[in-house]
Amino acid sequence: MARPVTGDDETIEIAQIAISQATTMDELRQAQAVLLPLLYGLSLEQTAQVIGVSLGWACQLRRRFITGRFVGAGGAPAPGGRKRQNMSVEQEREFLAPFIEQAQTGGVLVVGQIKAALDKRLGRTVALSSTYNLLHRHDWRKLVPDKRHPQSDPLAQAEWKKNSLKSSARSSKTGQAGKPSS
Repeated sequence: MARPVTGDDETIEIAQIAISQATTMDELRQAQAVLLPLLYGLSLEQTAQVIGVSLGWACQLRRRFITGRFVGAGGAPAPGGRKRQNMSVEQEREFLAPFIEQAQTGGVLVVGQIKAALDKRLGRTVALSSTYNLLHRHDWRKLVPDKRHPQSDPLAQAEWKKNSLKSSARSSKTGQAGKPSS
């Protein structure tokens, strides 16, 4: 035997208002999923058939409406998002500010230091991936090293190449022990 549907007069009143103000089919179906069982005694299977959705979806629409997450609710939380966040986005910005400032003045962004500071701030150990995700949310990427060293000297390299070619050409003509090859 199925559980009897629950709801009070206030739920019925809100659902009736939602039906009269519905602008989309989703809003209408959600309010009907609440009203039909309460006013007309329909089972959830019958309600699902009347509103044209599956039984599971009818149950979900009804549950969302009763918990206040109905489609027409302006302040209702949207599905998805950061349900298990450690800090708000603004707190994260504030936390990363000293590290970003250091990086902009020529310093290097060291993830290990950020992770240690994050552990201290939260009062518990977090995974290294959480630190990388935090940096990713704030548009920081792992940089690939340049193709040349910033302190390299192209003139010294060119001079070395000139000298090394002469010495390698001499050693191939003379052989291994410095004797001329035959």
